[in-house]
Amino acid sequence: MIKTAKRLETIEEYYFSTKLREVRQLQSEGKLIINMGIGSPDLAPHSSVIKAIQAAVIEENAHQYQSYQGLPELRNGMAHFYQKHFQVALNPTTEILPLMGSKEGIMHISLAFLNEGDQVLIPNPGYPTYSSVTKLVGAKPVFYDLQEDSNWEPDFEALEKLDLSKVKLMWVSYPHMPTGATGSLTLFKKLITFARKHQILLINDNPYSFVLNDNPISILQIEGAKEIAIELNSLSKTFNMAGWRIGWVSGKVEFIEAILKVKSNMDSGMFYGIQKGAIAALQLDNSWFVELNKVYASRRALIFELAEQLHCTFDRKSVGLFVWAKLPDGVESSEQFIDDILYNKHIFITPGTIFGSQGEGYVRFSLCVTAEKIKEAIERFHSTKDNR
Repeated sequence: MIKTAKRLETIEEYYFSTKLREVRQLQSEGKLIINMGIGSPDLAPHSSVIKAIQAAVIEENAHQYQSYQGLPELRNGMAHFYQKHFQVALNPTTEILPLMGSKEGIMHISLAFLNEGDQVLIPNPGYPTYSSVTKLVGAKPVFYDLQEDSNWEPDFEALEKLDLSKVKLMWVSYPHMPTGATGSLTLFKKLITFARKHQILLINDNPYSFVLNDNPISILQIEGAKEIAIELNSLSKTFNMAGWRIGWVSGKVEFIEAILKVKSNMDSGMFYGIQKGAIAALQLDNSWFVELNKVYASRRALIFELAEQLHCTFDRKSVGLFVWAKLPDGVESSEQFIDDILYNKHIFITPGTIFGSQGEGYVRFSLCVTAEKIKEAIERFHSTKDNR
């Protein structure tokens, strides 16, 4: 019997990996499942992006190994994007590293900076991968609670009371996933001050800035941020390119060089065509975001209606690709709540508990489902007929 590595004992299979098998099983039984759980954009990239990758595949050298650092014009595009939308100046040669999705970056950053026994501050609720990757590299998660009445922002007084002597990294994510809290430059200033005081590398995971958000911000806008912070970004949600797996990390040269040491031993460069498509996406003007957000706004209005059908409450000012909703009083388990809906109404919604203990009592709806499907879900709660 070949035993697996002990590190696998510290984590479980990703929730959506296991739950979607259950959903597929129901579908195979003829159940018409409406999937409101996954944040995978169902809309297509811009036509110019599709044309760019189509043209790229017949170019000379398109199918060879590519640079670990990506095409110079891709890094230039990312630098221009940050200058245009955040007024942040980045050196495309030394301060930007393209990634095969920002999720990859979470692993690369952790491998680059964490030793066994180091501690990592992780938001609760927050993206589950922060915790699983921390455990995989032998470090220890230290969860800091976020509360609805504090707009899902850290309690700095509580953080200061912790023993921070072993803390090496701190993960933040604003706009926040899963709650949709926007964050602010004021919050970023507090985070930079806190991180600098305790010599903690601060990472802002920032893939939702342009979804239903009129005020995109970057932690790198804060004076002195580059000395203590880096930022992940992604084309997945911003440009409907989730399956393309392309993102990037930005920060000062010393941080980027450390991450590159890991990345260059993990892959052999990003496919040329994908890079060309990304370059085209980064050149799109603001009309792209306006039209995209019209679709999401109409869907969100319907999700609000559905949430009200379930007697949930929610923040209409939240941003991003999801609606985070508080379950009615008396509901003891969000996982039982969503399972009842899955098996009785054939609608899959994400339980808040997968994002941490502070997610108990909440559910998350994805906007990556058509308006027609959302209307059908609403109708299923109006109707008493069997929806098998």
